[in-house]
Amino acid sequence: MATLGGTRGPIVAGSLDLFVRNATGLVRSWAAFDAFIYSFFSINLVTLGWFEFTFGPGSAPGGNLLTAIVISGLLILAEVAVYAGLIAVMPRAGGDYVWQTRILGGGLGFVLAITGWVFTLWLWVPIYGEIFSTEFISPVCTILASITGNHTFVDWAINSLSHTGYMISSIVVSVFAAAVIAAGMKIYARVQKFCFVGGMIGLGVMIVMLLVNSHADFVNGFNHFNQKIFGVKGAYAATLQAAAKAGYTPVPFNKLALGGSFALIPIVIFFNLYPNWGATLYGEVRGANDFKRNLQSMALALIVTTALALITLILIAKVTTDTFYNDASQTYWAGTGSMPVWPYPGLLASFLTSNSILQLFLILSLSLWFWGWCGTVFLSSTRVIFAAAFDRVLPSWAATVNRGVPTNALLAMVIPGLALSILYSYNIWQFQTVILDAVLVIAVTFFGSAIVALVLPWRQKRLYDQSPIAKYKIAGIPMISICGAILMGFLGWNIWMWLYNSSYGVNNQTSLKFLASFYVIALVIYLVSRYVNNQRGVNLNTIHKEIPIE
Repeated sequence: MATLGGTRGPIVAGSLDLFVRNATGLVRSWAAFDAFIYSFFSINLVTLGWFEFTFGPGSAPGGNLLTAIVISGLLILAEVAVYAGLIAVMPRAGGDYVWQTRILGGGLGFVLAITGWVFTLWLWVPIYGEIFSTEFISPVCTILASITGNHTFVDWAINSLSHTGYMISSIVVSVFAAAVIAAGMKIYARVQKFCFVGGMIGLGVMIVMLLVNSHADFVNGFNHFNQKIFGVKGAYAATLQAAAKAGYTPVPFNKLALGGSFALIPIVIFFNLYPNWGATLYGEVRGANDFKRNLQSMALALIVTTALALITLILIAKVTTDTFYNDASQTYWAGTGSMPVWPYPGLLASFLTSNSILQLFLILSLSLWFWGWCGTVFLSSTRVIFAAAFDRVLPSWAATVNRGVPTNALLAMVIPGLALSILYSYNIWQFQTVILDAVLVIAVTFFGSAIVALVLPWRQKRLYDQSPIAKYKIAGIPMISICGAILMGFLGWNIWMWLYNSSYGVNNQTSLKFLASFYVIALVIYLVSRYVNNQRGVNLNTIHKEIPIE
């Protein structure tokens, strides 16, 4: 058994009793490529990127999305290096929870990880549902309305964006995500590979359509289909006029706008902050102690996604103009847009052709980006619950594994997520406002791991010295500490911007108080667990000085 000192030797009598059982029961069934796809889908261009980009015009009208995407991507490489290093040192199920409890202490580590990875991810279930309605049901119904001429599909497209529409979508998300996760990591890997290949084909088709068509083709197609489907005449000009009437003047994509673009970064990282999302799963990835492989998987996911974001935005601007793209986003969220549905880039691209089969293929193939992403709402979090239960902090039933799947941990995500979806979908107690700070809490958890990276070489010197990352130094300073400091600065700045600037919609007092209560609940759970375990003769401090056994 390995201790934090990094030694290996005879197992101390009774030391195995620290954990729930002698082995986790989890299996290293993923290859590095599976981990890459998971990271790639976690920073999902289609589901998250395009969705978040449309909030830019209203949040930081003086910024350039392209500039903000590049700068944020470069800085997030520090996060990639931090997590690749921490995984190589301790490749265990639970990721942030394991590192933070072993380096920062059991109480602090548990509170940060459970709040950020479990409680907060319950709130993401209805967010995934809203995106499913916006980017799948609504565009599909819009195209079906065009193909069939049946106005019922128009009603469905619009109603999918209603309270009930969001709730139905949240149920679909929960059922599908739970099913593919319960099937096991091998099946999950196959599903995401299929979605990866099919989704990339769809994006490739879209890119070709944008390349071979002109601005005039788009204007004609946009006006034609808006009149045909929604009965709106001159929709393109109406969009520009509505934005001008509101006094909105977007920054062209060919203007660097460095200062204003920094103000866009707190919006952009709602999309690209998550190349590390698979970190909690590396106890099930073969060769996870290979730092270079971890680094390549996450860095490649971030770099490829960044490149695709730039390419698609430039090509969208080519046919629509960057002015129209920004105007369409601004007017939709302001409620003055010419279309009653979100200007989904895939839908806009479909207006470039009158071929119904091609239109439907484009929307359905792009939807695979959502299906490949869907499981991320639960999968990573189940391993945090499992790890905490394996350490005896949470009840041992949460560490139960069936065919390599922590099924009870999965239920602990699905049931609360669905319950909170009711509150969100129907906006009970203004719950759509309550969850505004969800990403902030996740960033705080990542901030905790940045601190771990900063102090690891000194806090656990023997563990660090015997790890594969010890040889990586810059001017004699451990690289992981340098990257940890950069990540702390980057996350700290974004957290401060969210709290300081109301234009991001994050510094809502109700939401801050609600999510602060999660930290209190997590602390109470830890203190109660500590007391109960002490009564049983189990010392959590001792457990959190040991690396979990495999």
